[in-house]
Amino acid sequence: MQTSQITVGIDIGSYQHRVAIAGPDGGILEEFDLAHHKLGFRDFFQRLAVHEKRTGLPVAIAMEGFNGHARPLDTQIRMRGYPLYNVNNLKLARFKEIFPGPAKSDPIDAHKILELFQLRTHLPLAKDVLQEVAATPAENDQLKRLTRRRRQLVNDKMRIANRLQADLKAVSPGLLDITGSVDNLWFLNFLTCRGEFPKLARIQDKSLLQVKGVGHHYADMIVQWQRTAYFAPEVAFVGDMIIEDGRRILEIMTSIKRLETQIVGIAEHSEIAGWIQSIPGFGTISSAELAGEIGTLERFTSEASLALYIGMAALDNQSGQFKGTKTPRQVNKRAKGAMMVAVARHIKEVPGSKGYYDKKRTEGKKHNQAIRALGRHLTRVIWSLIKHQRNYEIR
Repeated sequence: MQTSQITVGIDIGSYQHRVAIAGPDGGILEEFDLAHHKLGFRDFFQRLAVHEKRTGLPVAIAMEGFNGHARPLDTQIRMRGYPLYNVNNLKLARFKEIFPGPAKSDPIDAHKILELFQLRTHLPLAKDVLQEVAATPAENDQLKRLTRRRRQLVNDKMRIANRLQADLKAVSPGLLDITGSVDNLWFLNFLTCRGEFPKLARIQDKSLLQVKGVGHHYADMIVQWQRTAYFAPEVAFVGDMIIEDGRRILEIMTSIKRLETQIVGIAEHSEIAGWIQSIPGFGTISSAELAGEIGTLERFTSEASLALYIGMAALDNQSGQFKGTKTPRQVNKRAKGAMMVAVARHIKEVPGSKGYYDKKRTEGKKHNQAIRALGRHLTRVIWSLIKHQRNYEIR
């Protein structure tokens, strides 16, 4: 099978990438290592220009690791107008199992990507492995980066908060009883208002009221704790860790708030975020996160494909007399998390959706299963809203 184009396969690495260029007949024209810096990128595009000029054929590029270690090479490829295909890592691994190579190496992986170009018009599996990267609105690309950064900070805050809670229970039993959550702003300000942890038990009422967020109610609770305050011997070295973790959480909370302000501002210019946010219960952050991860509907062949991508649909799993489902491996976990949160809030605002959720629970579904079942229906709604460019309406 011959194709009327030059095909380029790129196996992405951390510091350098392996490039294989093939002609219309699939024969290798050139192979080389591409350094991940400005000079390497310039050399790459110069080599492509030589082959374009010599053959007079267009160039199509596929890479493993789009929007990951490939940045900013993937962006430059799209800016120069070359068709870019993303290689699905899981499906590529399955392809290499069906058509195994002699070994595992970067050059062999680059060759396998080129083989997919030759086979994709005849082999459905090969076609599914290579997915053309569709252009997405700039605001959705920005939302993707910002919401991912926010999610990382939220996870960091939770990890540090769990560690802080364990240290507080070990070093000063009873201190946590005065607050419902270790990451309460007023409580963190109290924990970090002195340079030495044991001094918290000796702060006077007047000084407590000067701590940001601590009013008379919380000050009285702190005084009650001070009367029976106890510190374990390890407070001599763990106390500094507690103060450090408290300050780190405060810094992260400030960064999250700053990011959320940016996200809200950009989401106002995203049509997809606006349409999704019109659904009751879908807040600004969840809608922005979904808009960023979806990017554009042109990436998906149907609403079923979108449902699989955001984790709201299961795959059939049947063998003999057994009939069941299984969770797909190619789920965007960030989009799924945002969808789960939004659907849970949606239930509280729409009686019809609450009734459907209750029905699934009475059928024996667990909470998350019932949420996903409703999320599957709402995925159809999201698909329709974006397709028809309209807001959600309750009839």
